[in-house]
Amino acid sequence: MLRRTILIRLLSSPSTSPVASLHRLLSAAAPAVSPNPSFAVEDYLVGTCGLTRAQALKASAKLSHLKSPTNPDAVLAFLTGLSLSSADVASAVAKDPQLLCANVEKTLAPVVAGLAGHGLAQAEIARFVSLGRPISRCSLEKVVKPNVVFLRKCGLGDCDISKLFLSAPRLLGSNPERVQAMVASAQGLGVPPGSAMFRHMLHAVALLSEEKIAAKLEYLKNMFRWSDAQVRIAVCKAPLVLTRSKESLQSRSKFLISDVGLAPAYIAQRSVMLTYSLEGRIRPRYYVLKFLKEKGLLPQDRDYYSVLMISEKVFMEKFICPHKEAAPKLAQDYAAACRGKMPTRFRFT
Repeated sequence: MLRRTILIRLLSSPSTSPVASLHRLLSAAAPAVSPNPSFAVEDYLVGTCGLTRAQALKASAKLSHLKSPTNPDAVLAFLTGLSLSSADVASAVAKDPQLLCANVEKTLAPVVAGLAGHGLAQAEIARFVSLGRPISRCSLEKVVKPNVVFLRKCGLGDCDISKLFLSAPRLLGSNPERVQAMVASAQGLGVPPGSAMFRHMLHAVALLSEEKIAAKLEYLKNMFRWSDAQVRIAVCKAPLVLTRSKESLQSRSKFLISDVGLAPAYIAQRSVMLTYSLEGRIRPRYYVLKFLKEKGLLPQDRDYYSVLMISEKVFMEKFICPHKEAAPKLAQDYAAACRGKMPTRFRFT
């Protein structure tokens, strides 16, 4: 699926020049437009590119030399070929108006071909473009290529790198020194290159400075009553807890420790639970589990974490559907709890 784009298929053909083939493709996709002396950049940005009037006014200052829609039309056709949505195109142009001035054959096509040649798929390439990063051969050779090569040396395969760029697309265009610093941060937190959590930790620290990471670790220690060792265990097992807001962590701490009665050490070893939705998963499943135990429909030693981890489909099959006769309102009450409403039958005091 990741290789089914037109550009990548072109690259796989040894007898065809990717740039030449792409040029023919774009020529067919976008009819030629004669230079128009009355061409208005601002109107084009609004009507064709989808920018707001305020965005177009700001962007047009960088495009005052444009006298025809010919090149911008070719660029838009190229972006459409990458499967960018209208919103993505508008975002890219707003962030980097001079993208419309890029030469498709000499700049855009070779860079995209180079990205694909480094194992990046359509989605990552489209994300890179939609970020509004200046697209040039310099960007490919000095930024993207070194990052991909470095991450491969860190033990990440092309599939992992693709997933990383999808979850944290700014990594693709980050300064190589910054990417190396991210790897150092991941290692400092106890997740070495080659480990199963390495990609996830890179995602977590991608936009965090060392100061912010230190502050979040201290907050986690205080909020969940963890020791230094326990907070490191928790972060290594679920790196994305570093990206959760203080408010969301506080609400989870209150519910899991005060209401559910879980020990801090128990939570640290199973910290992935902190990445789940409190309203849509953590709280409703606890209500169901407690209800079934109190009604004698489940053994008292049924572990909460094992119930929390399973998919919604499996949860329904194991804990809702089998009790239709004994608890006919259970499915209805569970659905209400997932919407944030506390059914009377789930009130235990």
